[in-house]
Amino acid sequence: MAEEDKSAEPRTTATKQPAVKKTTAKSAAAKTASATSQTPSKRTAAAKKSTASTARKRTTKAKAAAPQTVGEAPAPVIERTSPEQFGRVNVLDITPNVENGLFPARVELGEAFNVTAQVFIEGRTKAGATVSVRNARGREVERFAMTCTNPGLDRWEAMVKIGEHSDLKPWDADYAAVKRQLGEWQIVIEGWEDTYQSWLHDAAIKVKVNDDVENALESGAQLLARWADAKDSKLSAADKKVLRDAAKTMENKSLSAEERLAAVQSSDIEQLHETNPLRDGLSESNPQRFRVERPKSSFASWYQFFPRSEGAYYGEDGKIVPGNLKTSIAGLERAAAEGFNIVYLPPIFPIGVTNRKGRNNSLVAGPNDPGSPFGIGSELGGHDTVDPQLGTMDDFKAFCERAHELGLEIALDFALQCSPDHPWVKAHPNWFRTKPDGTIAFAENPPKKYQDIYPIDFNADMPGIEKEVERIMNLWIEAGVTIFRIDNPHTKPVRFWQDVIAAVTKKHPEVLFLAEAFTRPGMMRALSYVGFTQSHCYFPWRNTKEELEEYLEETNGNGGFYQHNTFWPTTPDILTAYVRDNGIAGHAVRAVLAAMGSPSWGIYNGYELIENKQRPGFEEQIDNEKYEVKVRDWDSTEKYGIAELLTSLNKIRDTHPACRSYHNLHILPSDDAGVIAFLRQTPAELTGTGKADTMIVIVNLDGHNAHQSIVHIELGDFGFATDKPLKVHDELTGRDFEWGYDNYVSLAPWADVAHVLTVVED
Repeated sequence: MAEEDKSAEPRTTATKQPAVKKTTAKSAAAKTASATSQTPSKRTAAAKKSTASTARKRTTKAKAAAPQTVGEAPAPVIERTSPEQFGRVNVLDITPNVENGLFPARVELGEAFNVTAQVFIEGRTKAGATVSVRNARGREVERFAMTCTNPGLDRWEAMVKIGEHSDLKPWDADYAAVKRQLGEWQIVIEGWEDTYQSWLHDAAIKVKVNDDVENALESGAQLLARWADAKDSKLSAADKKVLRDAAKTMENKSLSAEERLAAVQSSDIEQLHETNPLRDGLSESNPQRFRVERPKSSFASWYQFFPRSEGAYYGEDGKIVPGNLKTSIAGLERAAAEGFNIVYLPPIFPIGVTNRKGRNNSLVAGPNDPGSPFGIGSELGGHDTVDPQLGTMDDFKAFCERAHELGLEIALDFALQCSPDHPWVKAHPNWFRTKPDGTIAFAENPPKKYQDIYPIDFNADMPGIEKEVERIMNLWIEAGVTIFRIDNPHTKPVRFWQDVIAAVTKKHPEVLFLAEAFTRPGMMRALSYVGFTQSHCYFPWRNTKEELEEYLEETNGNGGFYQHNTFWPTTPDILTAYVRDNGIAGHAVRAVLAAMGSPSWGIYNGYELIENKQRPGFEEQIDNEKYEVKVRDWDSTEKYGIAELLTSLNKIRDTHPACRSYHNLHILPSDDAGVIAFLRQTPAELTGTGKADTMIVIVNLDGHNAHQSIVHIELGDFGFATDKPLKVHDELTGRDFEWGYDNYVSLAPWADVAHVLTVVED
């Protein structure tokens, strides 16, 4: 043994410090002020008195010192004074972690998600770990026990949630209680020495081989007594009695060693160790930031329609009579009947006349062409005005009120661009980029040109543009809008959106933002960081099994803590070859994948009518609704069955907590290239029902041919019994099956394109 360093500073004082009540800054200042106000003679006398008193107290304590604890001293709490310092127990590599904590991870209120960390202690001593959930004021609200998932490598995990899920809407009378839970929360990983498990492991061996048994059992009795007195364990009176009774039994030398040890091996004490452990050497990690957003921030079902087409009909002269906000009530009722909870409207502002686009994006508009709603602004007004052809602001407010009665939120498209006729062109000419010849530059994405749009120059007066946009958004929020769908946000500065969203949500934290940004991953991520709650994504172009498996895991993995991808099979601008070529079955396949593959999904109306004809040479619908009014025969939806499917999918989503999270999807192995299978699961303690919720989805990706496959489930990995069949219920067909490790599945496009199975408990 190396010679002891006698010059080393003793560590006793350091380990005792946490037991001393900390002096607050306020009380310390008061004490200092009191001391400095004393006269020199009084300060001297006070100092002498203090010294004498301290000496007497130390002497008294030394004389009355308690007997030394049998066994090792409990691990102390070691105060950390800087972020890089370790506590008594070591905590590293916490997930989720967004850009090293620069941005908060984002979760929905009451959403289940996985937290992991590396937690370890020296030697063969056992460690434990807990997730502490703390609100914006730093108060602990809930604790979640962590489980070591790979013993020896010290990876600990826990499924947690922040706050409680609520179905209340922003316009409901009691919504204030939900609103108070929104904002930034913290999660702290707490590592601790598991004194109980360490002692129990050694004591069991000693009793078995009859080695130093009395000392081992006495140590255990003292440990239980200390556990019963530990405030941190938050034990009830009944829990304390369990521990103290066990301690008495262990001290009873009239019993055999095996009987005494058995007292501490009861199921009651094992349960207390799970829920209310003794946590010696408690060591906190650096706080991890979480942005908690309201329900429907990530779990959402979108339905898009153009008000001018809703209720449109052919007049006696053969010309189309457009719909308006009043006739659009029918669209609200259809969306509600199909189970959607958000209705999304394209821009409803006045449309410019200069260079107005005609049908199919032609450069010349006919006399009856309404123009594109994205060519915003005319002499009738700009972004703060309802297009008179649609109605008035009062009509829009009534529209929102009816939506709210139906349980629907209204999302409004906010395209930050102007027609040459927009009032801003005259009022703020410096907001637009001019060419050397002095004319304002039109929008373009070579070779594409948008002759009906002036893009805004944010370099000229960003603060002024921000102020105006904030004013306009507040106007629409007061009218009933709770969500903004932002058109092409990636063509504007990220900092602009960061400022605008921060200003709007400070006043209205319930308001959400959807980014329509089909662009580079870095830009999509940055937009999510600055406040875009959801994002359009590349789902429409992920069609093969390999593409979908990769994308489902990407969307529902760690990326889900910052970017909430919403799956849309089609949009007015997107009609892929898959949807074009696979008919009704293809529409059903993409609907199932969208609804079950992401907590947020959306449908552009007309999907129910199999509108799948492409404009030649373009990946969009022919006769695009952006440039004309469409008259639809909604009575014909029954012959396709898609509306019924959409309704079923939304019902399944609303009744199953497993559908609500971006963090619970697992790809299941399947041996056919045309069949994809995945599972979603939320554990019992986080469902609100006391029962685990498990969904198994199997989809035939081929819209023309039947496919058979073996789908494998590693039953034990998901908490299922391994010695009996797994009972499952098909939510789409009502049929029941028994599953095991390997399961034969046959799906045909003319019968069932998919199974959506619920695991049924016995």
